[in-house]
Amino acid sequence: MPQEPAQADAPDLTLANQIRNEAARLGFAACRFTDVAAPPHHEHYREWIAKGHAGEMHYLVRQEGRRSNPSQLLDHARSVIMVAFNYYSGPDRSAIAPGTGVVARYARFDDYHTEMWNRLEALLRFVQVEMPGTNGKAYCDTGPVTERDLAMRAGLGWIGKHTNLISKSLGNWLFLGEIIVDIALPADEPMSQHCGTCARCIPACPTHAIVAPYVLDARRCISYLTIELKGSIPVELRPLIGNRVYGCDDCLAACPWNKFAVESTDPAVQPRDDLMPVDLVPLLALTDAEFSTRFRHSPIKRTKRSGIVRNACVALGNIGDLSSLAPLAACASQDSDPMVREHAEWAILRIKERQDVV
Repeated sequence: MPQEPAQADAPDLTLANQIRNEAARLGFAACRFTDVAAPPHHEHYREWIAKGHAGEMHYLVRQEGRRSNPSQLLDHARSVIMVAFNYYSGPDRSAIAPGTGVVARYARFDDYHTEMWNRLEALLRFVQVEMPGTNGKAYCDTGPVTERDLAMRAGLGWIGKHTNLISKSLGNWLFLGEIIVDIALPADEPMSQHCGTCARCIPACPTHAIVAPYVLDARRCISYLTIELKGSIPVELRPLIGNRVYGCDDCLAACPWNKFAVESTDPAVQPRDDLMPVDLVPLLALTDAEFSTRFRHSPIKRTKRSGIVRNACVALGNIGDLSSLAPLAACASQDSDPMVREHAEWAILRIKERQDVV
């Protein structure tokens, strides 16, 4: 049976300061608090789903009701501890060589979910030591929590026109995590909007997925197309993907607030050499076992083998190098997945058309 709330009504200011200090010790760049009231923009979220902008991310539809109020996620929930983790690794050093593809910044190191979970759980344990009887649940992009809304209300940043959270001190390069607890903590002031008239992120999107300020049609987003979409990438969008094989940073990188970003020295976010950038042709011949071994600790495992090979085919087709025709032909004739074979065939045709090869 759940325990009763661990403390009286008055927010504990001393505990709040202790939590902030412990969060900093654990490597979080910021820690703030908010209440468990309904997220301020939930109605927009509901409308976004109704318009079909979530695409095949059916879990977002299933979770809509639970996302409407974080107090549903924990008995006697009182507060939310919101943290930000800086993953900026400095100016982009993934120089593009022939036959290579781009991986989004957040996927160039081991899966951040694991690292965030470990630190969030450690922070929760600290709270439980300082306030015995506290109950809590930690989330990091892993549950029915509209975390950007809560982060904005807690004052960690504001939601930009590209729909991502922007921080005055971290720019766009941050992960969010939250712990819902059954103790009262002093709610911080929300962050107001600071985009002003700037809209650089909107034209920066290669596929025009930002259909209006603060409105993203995920069905056109390269991150969705290369990660979340499990089937065939729409033919009309393939040329716009370029050589991106896992995610896209273009709208984030366009934001002028990145000038305040500070390079992280945390070992957990140091990029892997084999993903800076990634050689594409070897991906075409990956077996399931080889894929599992290579990407066991990487967020790239989310695509499964067929997804990353599909993406490599599209990228090679857009690069247009004749030397990739032979490995693409082998993929088109031998891959076990018909979806992958079709993308390899598309890539071959695109290269030949661009090179005027019969």
